Amino acid sequence: MIVPRRVCQIRPRRVIFSGIQPTGIPHLGNYLGALSNWVKLQKSAEPEDKLLFSIVGWHALTLPQNPAALLAARNDMLAVLLAIGIDPDRSILFHQDHNPHHTELSWILSCMTPMGKLRRMTTWKSRLAAARNSGSEDIVDESMLNAGLFMYPVLQAADVLVYKATHVPVGDDQQQHIELTRDLADIFNRTFKGTSPLFPLPTYVNTPSKRILSLKDPTSKMSKSSPDVQSRILLTDVASQIHSKIRAAVTDSIQGITYDPQGRPGTSNLLTILAACTDRDVTQVAKAYESQGHGTLKRDVAEAVEEFLKGPRAQFDRIRQETTYLDEVARRGATRAIEHSEVTMMEVKTRLGLASPVVH
Repeated sequence: MIVPRRVCQIRPRRVIFSGIQPTGIPHLGNYLGALSNWVKLQKSAEPEDKLLFSIVGWHALTLPQNPAALLAARNDMLAVLLAIGIDPDRSILFHQDHNPHHTELSWILSCMTPMGKLRRMTTWKSRLAAARNSGSEDIVDESMLNAGLFMYPVLQAADVLVYKATHVPVGDDQQQHIELTRDLADIFNRTFKGTSPLFPLPTYVNTPSKRILSLKDPTSKMSKSSPDVQSRILLTDVASQIHSKIRAAVTDSIQGITYDPQGRPGTSNLLTILAACTDRDVTQVAKAYESQGHGTLKRDVAEAVEEFLKGPRAQFDRIRQETTYLDEVARRGATRAIEHSEVTMMEVKTRLGLASPVVH
């Protein structure tokens, strides 16, 4: 009897890149969304996978910034990422603006990006609307649009391609930019041919995340740009602040607790938060509270959020004071990032006719 030989399938190595802007202390929605997914990706990655997580300071400049506040926000974001569990030995953690290859490749890509593609991007419209606290993108005043904000999807493409990233975990609002990144990679590969394509076409990774809504307006997402500080829970909020904000959260006057995001958005938002912080299914949580009132639900939500945040909050408070350690993490991260991107840039310049081939 001939026993068929088992075929061992080897998964290609993944290069995972994602970035976050240094726009202040993250709120609960940020933590339960992109940031927690970064930690999960780090834990689930194979040993041969490469992970790069960047604090994208250049992108922050597309809207007006206070220099002192931006400097503090950069350091705080680095401390946050370390506090929630990003391991700088396993992942390459760095400031985007510490690696000049990002802006260098961005210029090259901008010289082959059709203006029509950029005009069809929707994120610059939403960012302008958010900056003016406008609820509609239809009334955005384009006189407020600067070239940097219009062109930032090209820089985002460079962020990804300079490391030849194969997978990019981003939110739904950024999927359009990943499609542009793939288009630009394909244009470069077809225009400047070699023995093989230079850039892989990166895959959009739709990471599951909880959509956490504003505590004061549960028809919109929790946001740091909202003028009402009671609408969001920050990573740095202490127990008394968390309880106060949850108590004041908008719900409704309907008896009993049910999960109905359309009909009862405020109540459903609290159930979503409780389920996420306790790692349970939201429908099961709602079932447990169906005969309870909002007072009981709010009390339990506040306690669960405090329990969920107290560990990362303590870590953040400690790490943000260790400036020498933060500087060293940033320096090592930049060095490791540049080691990878300089190889890509030499290949790019060689194909463009801007550099001689590297002799090994």
